[in-house]
Amino acid sequence: MSFRIRGLNFEPFRSLVDMPDDELRTRGARRILADQVPGYPDRIELRDAEPGESLLLVNYVHQTAASPYRASHAVYVLERPARTYEKVDEVPSVLRCRVISLRAFDDEGMIVAADLCAGTAVEQSIEQLLHIAGVSYLQPHYAKYGCYACRADRA
Repeated sequence: MSFRIRGLNFEPFRSLVDMPDDELRTRGARRILADQVPGYPDRIELRDAEPGESLLLVNYVHQTAASPYRASHAVYVLERPARTYEKVDEVPSVLRCRVISLRAFDDEGMIVAADLCAGTAVEQSIEQLLHIAGVSYLQPHYAKYGCYACRADRA
């Protein structure tokens, strides 16, 4: 089964670009300079930031459904992304080098299935979960820190 993986839209974060650090802190955000690879997985381009690149560390509501699974967590976003990742049947390298927790949700935002896999096995897990009746979309998370990574849908 074909699937589409999408990074976050940059627009909700645009107002934070170039904001002074003290003002970012009042909004619960931080500016971070990447100092190693891997280490700072951007959620827009879906790649690890290169040393010296500036990212914003922000709290992001990734599960917006009015359900018990409504959730937010810290995510890194590049301060100056070039494009939003969106590809069919391709898994970005940022997922491949980490252990991934896949959470499958129905139309009401309820978890109906989940899987834990090595990044090298993400395609197989995505395809298996999308074959389950009632699954509407998937949310891959980086298992070690539990952070939202991206969204996967049927293509």
